[in-house]
Amino acid sequence: MDKKHIYIFGHKNPDTDSICSAISYAYLKNQIASRMKENDPGLNAFAYAQESQPDVVYSPRRAGQLNPETEYLLKRFNTPSPVYINDVRVQVGDINVRKVDGVTENISLKQAWTIMRTVNIATLPVLNKDRTLKGLITIGDIARSYMAVYDNTILGKSHTPYANILDALDGELITGDPKGIVQRGRVTIGTATTELIREHIEPGDVIILGNRYETQLCAIEEHASLLIVCEGSPISRTIRKIAEQNGSAIISTHFDTYTVARLINQSVPISYFMKKDDLVTFKTTDFIAEIKGTMLQKRHRDFPVLTPKKKFAGMISRRSLINMPAKQIILVDHNEIDQAVDGIHDAEVIEIVDHHKLGTVETMKPISVRNQPVGCTATIIYEMFTENNIEIPENIAGLLCGAIISDTLLYRSPTCTQEDKDAAEALAQIAQVQTHELAQAMFAAGSNLHSKSEEEIFYQDFKRFTAGTVTFGVGQITSMAQEELDEIKARMIPYMHKAKKNHDVDMVFFMLTNIINESTQLLYSDETAREVAEASFMVSAKDDQLFLSGVVSRKKQLIPRLMATLQQ
Repeated sequence: MDKKHIYIFGHKNPDTDSICSAISYAYLKNQIASRMKENDPGLNAFAYAQESQPDVVYSPRRAGQLNPETEYLLKRFNTPSPVYINDVRVQVGDINVRKVDGVTENISLKQAWTIMRTVNIATLPVLNKDRTLKGLITIGDIARSYMAVYDNTILGKSHTPYANILDALDGELITGDPKGIVQRGRVTIGTATTELIREHIEPGDVIILGNRYETQLCAIEEHASLLIVCEGSPISRTIRKIAEQNGSAIISTHFDTYTVARLINQSVPISYFMKKDDLVTFKTTDFIAEIKGTMLQKRHRDFPVLTPKKKFAGMISRRSLINMPAKQIILVDHNEIDQAVDGIHDAEVIEIVDHHKLGTVETMKPISVRNQPVGCTATIIYEMFTENNIEIPENIAGLLCGAIISDTLLYRSPTCTQEDKDAAEALAQIAQVQTHELAQAMFAAGSNLHSKSEEEIFYQDFKRFTAGTVTFGVGQITSMAQEELDEIKARMIPYMHKAKKNHDVDMVFFMLTNIINESTQLLYSDETAREVAEASFMVSAKDDQLFLSGVVSRKKQLIPRLMATLQQ
């Protein structure tokens, strides 16, 4: 049985805390789930309340690109980046795609029918050797093949292999090539006199006949391609030898003439009846919301599913849409709809771990929320490790420590608490690093922005906010070099107008934060944004910016003031 995946996401345009907390919390949840199976008494009540599904794998994911600081931290502690997912709506690959072994186009109608009955399916995929889809054969197609009236040249038109005829008639090949194929001619029952048979047989015909030596010899002399001898009648050595010399194949069957005539059409290869044009297929990456209309309109019982590389993956039916489960999501380091991965409205948020104000995420049922007034989500996750007596690996400790350093600007941010400091120092010991050395290396990596485009710099750490009817966005970068911030300022001011339009927000701000001086140059997108910023901080703008001494935290120092002004 496949395990269920629960995805742990930070916010869009993720910062270091968002990524490292997702990775670390996924590790913690998997460890708790594993120990639950062993009935470990060391787990606390909160852990037991969370882990009601032991056959679950928790996986970190990201909703945006990594910034240079985070990339440095992941590389230093030898940890892979979370897989990128930009939309958590249910995809075809998330639902019950029925695994079906495909068949080749040369198998007979009888074989296809037998397979369908055995595995209880109504549609059989016909595949090429490379597992790409060739066509589809359905029970309806087979039924129509029996009910329709076909002329007596169908075996030749469909290039029916001898192997199919042997299978349909439970026959034995007496002479001829086992890989032979009916290339042309009609199917004829040879019960008339030899004179009449000679008048009606043409080269390449298939003749159904009995034990009469004269009739068999006549069919061979008229160059019939295949003789089907009924009721297990003996075939003389002379007939066999003459048939071999004339290139005629002979099949012996225990069925009588009537039964053979009725069964022989079951040997026709499915390629003659299968549908191969205008097939309605879906990819595993297609969103159910976007294909549901097609499924309901076409009214097929089953639809083929292909991988992004166009390989056959299985079948889905309209029944798959009934009680379709939503993806289950855990949010870390945010609880705002505007900051969440796309498609969050169609997902099921089952848990939140955060250190920000409570936001706009709504759920259908009660969930567990752990929200603490600390400077970093990583601090909360560290506490959850200790509460459950779970050992923290060196790489996870390094990531959590780096996240706290990043979010608190090495304890300089006003959001920093004693809990953050204690957690970071304890984690540094586990990771065998010095916090000041790690901070210097991280900030230097994050400040190396000369090679980045305006878009990459702007979205390195960007979030949307709502105050009443007003929406606004705030980006932030930090640096230890004022010269670098001055260079970025000249590039960001024109780009902010484009960003405002792209996000359809009322205003945009950008924070250029100097870690050493503990100050921020606040850029604004337009005159309205300037007026809001000036009213919020009682500082006049100069040179297209507000200089805010002592302001380094977006969450605690900037956003509350902007919110208060906008809500007046």
